[in-house]
Amino acid sequence: MRDYKAFVKYSKPGPRYTSYPTALEFNTKFAYQDYIHILKAQTRDLSLYFHLPFCRSACYFCGCNVIYTAKEENKERYLKYLFTELELLKTHINTQRKVVQMHFGGGTPTFFSAQQLNRLIVKIKSIFVNFDDEAELSCEIDPRFLNEDQAEVLTQNGFNRISFGVQDFDEKVQKEIHRIQPFELTLEAVKMMRNKDVRSVNMDLIYGLPFQNLQSFSKTLEKALLINPDRFAIFNYAHVPWLKKNMRKFDETTLPSPDVKLEILEYCEKFLTKNHYKMIGMDHFAKPDDELFKALENGSLHRNFQGYTTKGGADLIGVGLTSIGEGISHYAQNYKDMPSYEKAIDEGKLPFERGVLLNDDDKIRKAVIMSLMANFTLDIKGIEREFGIDFKTYFARDLELLDEYKDFFSLDENALKVSETGALLIRNIAMCFDAYLQKYRDQKVFSKTV
Repeated sequence: MRDYKAFVKYSKPGPRYTSYPTALEFNTKFAYQDYIHILKAQTRDLSLYFHLPFCRSACYFCGCNVIYTAKEENKERYLKYLFTELELLKTHINTQRKVVQMHFGGGTPTFFSAQQLNRLIVKIKSIFVNFDDEAELSCEIDPRFLNEDQAEVLTQNGFNRISFGVQDFDEKVQKEIHRIQPFELTLEAVKMMRNKDVRSVNMDLIYGLPFQNLQSFSKTLEKALLINPDRFAIFNYAHVPWLKKNMRKFDETTLPSPDVKLEILEYCEKFLTKNHYKMIGMDHFAKPDDELFKALENGSLHRNFQGYTTKGGADLIGVGLTSIGEGISHYAQNYKDMPSYEKAIDEGKLPFERGVLLNDDDKIRKAVIMSLMANFTLDIKGIEREFGIDFKTYFARDLELLDEYKDFFSLDENALKVSETGALLIRNIAMCFDAYLQKYRDQKVFSKTV
């Protein structure tokens, strides 16, 4: 195990690069009619994201856009608006286009009943009528809210990838983060989906939570391995209490230090490699027969707001409160608050609030940053051919910034290759190519990279 104390200096505020430019650059200059024009002009395959925002209670680590409720009428009201949003979408896009991916995120999608989920899926498929036979249909699941009826609805409707939120199996950590979830409960939830022939199971873990250390997290990993998921997503906890009030409940002295977090991440990489998983990007691990692993090998791995995906050539349409869509030259986000979301739909408009149109420089830098984030490598000659630039001239200033990390990568005229150690600092390395970061230097907007 390396001594990571010297790495503390690299713990800087920085984006996770689920997009470039980041959501901080989204603005209202990108107008509603601009968005509608783009939707009508799109011709690529479709990826659909549905945000189901409700949870019964708060998990204190959570940075998602959620609404806490126990009222059935709130879920029914939301479904009504989702259905109307789908009908509005039908008037602006070609719904005959092939759907290659669909994802239900939250919140807790399985906080909706089996009957409600089925109604939503039936509605979606009545609008988008051309689902590919090999489409990836995925759903995030809180094992505490899953029953046989819901599992049956999902699998009978073709859902083939399930992601289970776990975070940590340590009881002390679970109590502190306000998410009591026994190992046995999670095991039974996974078995429930496996028994219905779900082909890919992912498990989400988080390191950097209160009271975690290398010893405790290694025990969580050992337990997780007993469940035998096809993928792991092991995220660095993003502590942003100035944005998320629930995070203020943590005593910050109980959070592990940056060097301990790096020790945990290195241990995850070594432990999972020994157990036949491979690191994919900065926070995913997959078995050799998993689609993510194959995408890494053939260069088709893509990063977006759902993390890493194999469906990089599709236009992403975000549906529901706060959802984000992505195309070749834009990002678009729906309203984040329910009154504004409902008001737009009541007026017969899509609930689009803001977004960004990418200029030529954005497109170049997006290609560079996303390649680094997905593959830890950059095909310099490929970038030069695609965009008609001389890489070292175009990025002269960026390469000066990159010099701080010279021990963690190799660079020649053909490629930039990040080392195994450098992969632990991939956000820092990608940040060197970000044209917008400087203006946020003195603002609290990002979580720490380490």
